[in-house]
Amino acid sequence: MRNFIFCFLALILLPAYMSGQVSKGKVLDKNGIGIPGAIVIATESNTNANTDFDGNFSINANVGEILKITMLGFAPTTINVTSGLMTVIMMESQDTALNEVVIIGYGSRKKIDNTTAITSLKAEEISRTKVLNASQAIQGKAAGVQVVSSDLPGSSPSVIIRGLGTALGGRTPLYIVDGMPTENINNINTNDITSYEILKDASALAIYGTRAANGVIIITTKKGKGDGVTVEIESFAGFRAPLKKVKMAGSNKYSYYSNSALQTTTFSQDQPVNTDWFDEITRTGAYTQNNISVSGSTENIKYFFSIGNYEEKAVLNGLDYSRTTFRNNNEYKISKKLTLNQNFSFGITKSNPKPLSAFTNAYKQSPIIPVRFSNGQYGVSFVGNDGFAGTAGSSFNNVGNPVAQLDFFDEEQKSVILQGGLKLDYEILKSLKFTSQFNGEYYTWKNYNFEDTKNIWLAADPSRIASQYKATDNINLLTKGRNQYFNWNLSNYFTYNEVFASIHDIELTGGIETSIRGAREQLTISRKNVNADANYWSLSGVNEVGNVISYRDEVFNETKLASYFGRFQYKLMDKYLLTGTIRRDGSSNFGKDYRWGTFPAFGIGWVVSKEDFMANVEAIDLLKLRGGWGRLGNQNVPLNNQAYSSGLSSYLGGSILYEGTTINSQVDPSLSWEITEEASAGLDFELLDRRLKGSFDVYDKTTTNVILNTRPYVTSGISNASPAHVGEVSNKGYEVSLRWDDKISDNLSYWFGGNFSNNKNELKSLKDATLAPINGGDLANGQFTKLLDNSSIGKPLGSFYLYDYAGFDPENGTMLYNTAAGTTVTQDALDANKDKKYTGSILPSSTFGITLGVNYKNFDFSVDGYGTSGAKVYNGKKAQRFSGENIEESIATDFWTVNNTSASNPAPFNQVPVASTYYLESGDFFRVNNMSLGYKLPLAENSFLSYCRVYVNAINPFITQKFSGFSPELNGNGDPYGSQGIELDAYPTLRSLVIGANLKF
Repeated sequence: MRNFIFCFLALILLPAYMSGQVSKGKVLDKNGIGIPGAIVIATESNTNANTDFDGNFSINANVGEILKITMLGFAPTTINVTSGLMTVIMMESQDTALNEVVIIGYGSRKKIDNTTAITSLKAEEISRTKVLNASQAIQGKAAGVQVVSSDLPGSSPSVIIRGLGTALGGRTPLYIVDGMPTENINNINTNDITSYEILKDASALAIYGTRAANGVIIITTKKGKGDGVTVEIESFAGFRAPLKKVKMAGSNKYSYYSNSALQTTTFSQDQPVNTDWFDEITRTGAYTQNNISVSGSTENIKYFFSIGNYEEKAVLNGLDYSRTTFRNNNEYKISKKLTLNQNFSFGITKSNPKPLSAFTNAYKQSPIIPVRFSNGQYGVSFVGNDGFAGTAGSSFNNVGNPVAQLDFFDEEQKSVILQGGLKLDYEILKSLKFTSQFNGEYYTWKNYNFEDTKNIWLAADPSRIASQYKATDNINLLTKGRNQYFNWNLSNYFTYNEVFASIHDIELTGGIETSIRGAREQLTISRKNVNADANYWSLSGVNEVGNVISYRDEVFNETKLASYFGRFQYKLMDKYLLTGTIRRDGSSNFGKDYRWGTFPAFGIGWVVSKEDFMANVEAIDLLKLRGGWGRLGNQNVPLNNQAYSSGLSSYLGGSILYEGTTINSQVDPSLSWEITEEASAGLDFELLDRRLKGSFDVYDKTTTNVILNTRPYVTSGISNASPAHVGEVSNKGYEVSLRWDDKISDNLSYWFGGNFSNNKNELKSLKDATLAPINGGDLANGQFTKLLDNSSIGKPLGSFYLYDYAGFDPENGTMLYNTAAGTTVTQDALDANKDKKYTGSILPSSTFGITLGVNYKNFDFSVDGYGTSGAKVYNGKKAQRFSGENIEESIATDFWTVNNTSASNPAPFNQVPVASTYYLESGDFFRVNNMSLGYKLPLAENSFLSYCRVYVNAINPFITQKFSGFSPELNGNGDPYGSQGIELDAYPTLRSLVIGANLKF
């Protein structure tokens, strides 16, 4: 790449010859202000000049010769040279992505002057896809950003920026909403967002210090604008259904397979019932959203009010969710020098969650069982002598009735979050501004769960009667919970900006900040035998202490962060850029000698296209090189936790028995944040009259002191593991973004673009320590699918650790596995300590996105898509199968028998299967995330309604995948060593059709 650039510059660095007379002129913008740095080219004489600070220029050119004037952010223009006269040239502004302003943390910067890697998404890109959480809408729109989402109402997507850098620490990026650091953005209405900035490289992130190692996402919400009052309304309604289903065996095929496994004729192959359990627990989902906003401005006040309501009836029966949001942003011009910004928002959510294990039970439950028997009782897995399911007989599996499971599950949750802040800007001097900003966040959550214990017991066995229920057992159980916290943040900083000698543009930012993460209070109480007819939010009438089963009241420590930060930004001649950043953080999370850390960064940039030798290169409108280095921190890590073991007995001599307590864990006094260092470089360009825009980035990011749990020395007498800085994680990769925009005529324009990211993640090394193994990816049947220990060096985080499936024995259909010794054995002969191996990770090596669209007259059409490659996912629901459970249609129609030895599936079996590569599948997929067709109604010029657009959206209409399950996008609990990447108790990806309208008055 370096040699290519040098050759390219050498070819275009051609000699210029001065000729003709001196012509003078002045270049102005539409407001009559001189434009400095514009390039003036005499097309025949091959001479050029730059305008000075006031827009003046002089150039040698012949009379009548054409001069071409170009300047970033303005449309190119041409004039004819006149004899000795002063020529005034007016240039029209032209939109360019690099001329936009991006938020960089404690300030903003023109994108062309920025030296860091930032992806900026605007309001229309965020609101185009009709989803609940804004992070779902950015999927596929930003190179280097992996979004693993779920369509479960109220869930939070996992956002991974430039690879996963920690194993046990926090993995989510830091969100900054209007200056307020927050943990999630589920409470934000996407219609209220103006811009969504993703800070990706260390040079951009270091300004946030210990909280920036996982990236930073800055969200700016709308403010008032315009001369009068504007009212905007959006309303849409949509229907949802699973994008993909897994076809299960019908009753007769199930019976044949199960009889083959049991080597009996337990089940009749002429079944009267054929229950599709997935259909029985699901419905056509429906959701609606209604938003209204009022905005405007006067001479001294800008105001914005919005309210939004979202309602969803999910595809899982009984699962309902609603959210109401309100936002008020105001700006008050108190004086010429003093401005006050105020923002306030609250969100209220209500939900009736249902257990996602119902999906797994629906997959496993036998189709021969009816939802209810003819007597009205719930169907259970009893089979009679006639081979049919009935109210009497023997139990043939341990799977419950998934419909009954949903019917008996009675839980409700409510939450309220309030966020608000004040920002004061005071102009001390024309070039010096002081900013003080305070933000606060209050959150409260409560729930109840009512368990109808007695009736659940009765429904599990049709032969049971109420009189058999033990009088000493609970009739029911009510569990209630509460959770609340208050966070606040105060920052004070100065910003100085000045231009010296027309070519030195300097900006300095410096300040202090205090962040308090308030104490978390959690209360959980369980009572038995409550009034089943009462309001479950109230415990009136059950005050007896004897009814309390459990009581847990916890308060988690408050944490404090004190910070000092500074940033230096320098631009020379609009071409050479330099940025330096430093932040010093002190955190109460750690010991007094390890609380403070320093996080420096720098960035450099060169706008190559503004050099004189680029003046005649017409195809290149902009070419910019940038690079940087920085150090970041992650303070959301495991902390020291002193463990005690009590009830230990020891003899002090004779018969004196001493019972006491002993310390059973070690404490590392040097425990602190994880530190990440990253070096990166990038290229931004605009070509062919700015129709083609793009960027290319490379990076090398290393976390050198990853915290992992280690085993104590044997001689210490301590048995519990403890956290220590022992690991090193590496992420290396590159990113490419391209977009083509073109206008064919006044009525027709189009665009298409895409991005591609590649990342290599690995646990690079470990210090001299023995890790306490993490056996992750629990399948709830005694099997684990993931491992993190000393053998994990060189492997990606979240790697699967499985037995290697070797096919099945053609003689008897028994599944075989490869051993470390190179032999093939049945699962009974496997050695758990030797025969497993690493077999891929849940982390994809590549992600990519596409976008295209067309505007024709009043119609608009757009498509967005997203895909990943290189990831592995585990079919956990299939891997759980045990005796009497259902199987997929593909297995039931082609399995090994003595008459079908060439089958693609092994012989039926009843033992618990080991976790093996037999259930590991490719996670590669490409999905069309959104298709939108809109029409703007033509309105009369003086109409009360100034804008009306109606639209139809298809969300997730198509997918191509290799995975045989419901969805290859499996966020689970978001933990790479938990359920992430495993389809077990997982909510399916949904296909949605939305119809809506946008109105403006």
